[in-house]
Amino acid sequence: MGVDLVTFGCRLNGVESEAMKRAASATATDDLIIINTCAVTSEAVRQARQTIRRLKRERPEARIIVTGCAAQIEPERFAEMPEVSSVIGNEGKTNPDTWAALGDPSYGSERVKVSDIMAVREMAPHLVEAFEGHTRAFVEVQNGCDHRCTFCIIPYGRGNSRSVPMGAVTDQIARLVDAGHKEAVLTGVDLTSYGTDLPGAPKFGALVKAILRHVPALKRLRISSIDSVEADADLIDAIATEQRLMPHLHLSLQAGDDMILKRMKRRHSRADAIRFCIDMRQARPDLIYGADIIAGFPTETEAMFEQSLTLIEECSLSFLHVFPYSKRPGTPAAKMPQVKGEIIKERARRLREAGDRALQTHLTRLVGTEQDVLVERGGIARTPCFTPVKVGDQFEAGHIEKVRIARIATNGMLTI
Repeated sequence: MGVDLVTFGCRLNGVESEAMKRAASATATDDLIIINTCAVTSEAVRQARQTIRRLKRERPEARIIVTGCAAQIEPERFAEMPEVSSVIGNEGKTNPDTWAALGDPSYGSERVKVSDIMAVREMAPHLVEAFEGHTRAFVEVQNGCDHRCTFCIIPYGRGNSRSVPMGAVTDQIARLVDAGHKEAVLTGVDLTSYGTDLPGAPKFGALVKAILRHVPALKRLRISSIDSVEADADLIDAIATEQRLMPHLHLSLQAGDDMILKRMKRRHSRADAIRFCIDMRQARPDLIYGADIIAGFPTETEAMFEQSLTLIEECSLSFLHVFPYSKRPGTPAAKMPQVKGEIIKERARRLREAGDRALQTHLTRLVGTEQDVLVERGGIARTPCFTPVKVGDQFEAGHIEKVRIARIATNGMLTI
């Protein structure tokens, strides 16, 4: 008997899984498996369904509850699976009352408990006091998205953009620091839209500065991902001047060709992306960039693809997340002329190879330098720019240690 949680998809799902597991563990009276799904691609949905079937075969007495973005968007598809006991929507999944009701005899009478996510207008902080097994703490400060990129189904799973008030965020981070966490990571669906729904409409940069000001004991603050064209003046200033704000930005770029960006309904141009990366690197020379790039978006020609390929060098990207385009029913892009599957795979391969070369260049630059690393479990640590370093068992997890990088190890890692 107990609660097991299987999480698919983004870091935000991981934060919410932590809150769910704590709430469910406090009330569960049977063998419970919670599947927190992702809807970003059709493949992610397929993997979730496959996992549900496998777990039910392995643990036939367990009760399986499905939640997350795929459950929010396609609840009936999961409810019709005989292995599934209940489907819970995104609004209710982190509410302790949802899991307290598990012991109610009438709980199972309604298999689908999914409300209209677009009607949700407020967001409360997740009361997670510590992250068991993690040296860094993840703090959800924003959810939902008001934009409608043509390839993306996520707004229909997450709803409109909504933010946690600044005071609640700083209070939560202070508690996490008191629990021993040296680093906090701010997460959300569209972080740079933070605050538009709050009184006075504070910007994301104001939140970052408030955290650093009001939680002086926090050693390291990290931002999970931003839309660079929406970076406000306070955020840009904080990146340039605040040494406790880690020098690693993951950028939602998606493509390097202006026509493809327009068809994606993105809000930046190729020139915008390059200008931001150059300007911020001048303001903070140790800044390192990661980015999301989609290969084979509908109508993408070879010349358009080359614009994405050369963007890696022009933006000095070091960490590349490559996504072969996946047709997602219900999105405008699914109705556009599609690129052939074999071409998508080939372009994704070329992007990954270019990304590997860029990563090797970054790793080479770090060899011989001294780095303040945050030690994780399993003999791994992270530099301020989030590069993994093998340190063995000589340091205690959760501590920040100064080390000298000796050489490049395997799998994109360094060693001392």
